[in-house]
Amino acid sequence: MNICVFLSAADLDERYTRPAREFGELIGKGGHTLVWGGSDSGLMKVVADGVQEAGGRLVGVSVEFLSAVARPGADEMVIATTLAERKKLMLDKADAVVIMVGGTGTLDEATEILELKKHHHAQMPVVLLNTAGFYDGLQQQFRRMEEEGFLRRPLSEMVVFAAEPSAALAHLEESLAAG
Repeated sequence: MNICVFLSAADLDERYTRPAREFGELIGKGGHTLVWGGSDSGLMKVVADGVQEAGGRLVGVSVEFLSAVARPGADEMVIATTLAERKKLMLDKADAVVIMVGGTGTLDEATEILELKKHHHAQMPVVLLNTAGFYDGLQQQFRRMEEEGFLRRPLSEMVVFAAEPSAALAHLEESLAAG
């Protein structure tokens, strides 16, 4: 399975690096491929290290203005011209998506895949890994959107929230096995 992971390239503390490494190791041990932003810094590096050290495959999609920090030694590295092209390429290569902690770029990526799912233009499973309650406020906002009629689909059909990396991967594997 090709798992697209959207997350920060920032260097963060153990609350966030531990789950990123753990999720990367689970991807690698499961024989899966990581599709990610291609950066060799911050959480992007941590998750890629975990995948690679556990025997998984790395497919990076960087963007021209960040190509200087692209990870050397990835199994495949594509350099997109724009951030929009980067997102599209990442999603085109993915069977599933996991959204981990991040800033505005990660939030942009998260809302893009959810908008595609809302309109039935993407069918892949999406998990929002809510590490240390990072996305509690966003989850509350999504529920309000659902309750007030702003979503065309039930939230549960668009995204699953998971607190731990193992639960995130289990959901993806179950979803894809179910067809």
